[in-house]
Amino acid sequence: MKRLENQDGTGGLAALLTIAYRNIWRNGRRTALCVTAIAIAVFFNIFMQAWIVGMLRSIEEVVRTYETGHVNVVSSLFENDKEYYPVQYPVADGRSADELVSRIEAIPGVKAALPRVTAYATLFDSTVKHALLWGIDPDRERRVNLFNLTDRNDGMSRGRYPRMGTNECAIGFEMARKTGLGIGDRIPLKTVSAQFSDKYWNPEIVGIFRFDYRRFDEDVIIVPIDRLSRILVLGGGTQQLFVYAEDPGRTSAIRSEVAGVVGAGNVVRAWTDNYWVAIMKQSTFLFYVIFGVFQVVASFLIINTVLMVIHERIKEIGMMGALGMTRREIVLVFFFEAVYLSVIGAAAGCLVGGLASWIGSLFPIDLNTFTGGGMKDMPISSTIFLAFSPGILAQGFAFGVAVSAACTLIPSLRSAFIEPVEALRR
Repeated sequence: MKRLENQDGTGGLAALLTIAYRNIWRNGRRTALCVTAIAIAVFFNIFMQAWIVGMLRSIEEVVRTYETGHVNVVSSLFENDKEYYPVQYPVADGRSADELVSRIEAIPGVKAALPRVTAYATLFDSTVKHALLWGIDPDRERRVNLFNLTDRNDGMSRGRYPRMGTNECAIGFEMARKTGLGIGDRIPLKTVSAQFSDKYWNPEIVGIFRFDYRRFDEDVIIVPIDRLSRILVLGGGTQQLFVYAEDPGRTSAIRSEVAGVVGAGNVVRAWTDNYWVAIMKQSTFLFYVIFGVFQVVASFLIINTVLMVIHERIKEIGMMGALGMTRREIVLVFFFEAVYLSVIGAAAGCLVGGLASWIGSLFPIDLNTFTGGGMKDMPISSTIFLAFSPGILAQGFAFGVAVSAACTLIPSLRSAFIEPVEALRR
């Protein structure tokens, strides 16, 4: 027998695969240990990808809903001091918000253009001394956005949203808990108008909301935008415009057209320019490096196993060479053994990781359990859903098999340099 082939030149590879498959079951404990190590590595690879993708989606949704829309428009003067939410710099100064909304919503692909006003307020007779007034049109907003990103609803826990033109407001459940205020109570407060004059206000609480976005649940008072605009003396203008697209893929094109409508002196940004969105996307490469290191560490168990197998089967290797197997065929036998272990381990890891990520995609994870509520400054919902995706499973499986098998190629090559005569003497 010169080669493990039939006389017609076929069957060699199938024979090598059969030998390798039988060999991995010769030591069940060792095989189980290797498979478990690879399975754990692949499981964490898939689970962490599902976690990271889920967190990224949560950040993106919070940013689009609360921070930017698909396209955000502010005055360039506002942009310079945006952390203070200045109200004296309206979008397209001199033009009314109604006119801007009408023209922008006429752009093909625009779902809605929503004016919003945010201003700081000082509270009186309250344990909480400062808050953010968030002026919106509740009816229009709820037709576009689901404010509670966990329950997928408008976020109103008790009562209702304030009506346009009324002296009403809604507060977050965290603010209600800290202040002891409830529906029917009034909030005495002071804010500063666009003319830098103090404006005192005493709106009635008609609703308590829960958005599962800690910053809003704790700091924000929702008020009708028309009432707030009059108090701040905005003269028909608006501080910010949030533009929502029917197809997020057309955000860049819509951004260009919106810039043409509002003209110079304004900053028009897409939601993808947001700092947190950009930082998370740039970190993706680092995550893959971490996954790779984790997989390589787990693969060392297979490397050690292959080396031990080669050492224990020296005489067998010599016999294989004496019977006519080439160095290439001997290498392939050991390499295929490692591949079998990698495939079985990766498949087991995919099964467990896929099940865990699927369950996590149905039942949200409360981040406050891990952070103690310490993620207030980060635009992310208090709960996130893991991302369940066949693509993540396929990527985790391929990654686990490729890295684990590649790590065993060098030790497998050692078997090719053992001389049959020397091996048979041992």
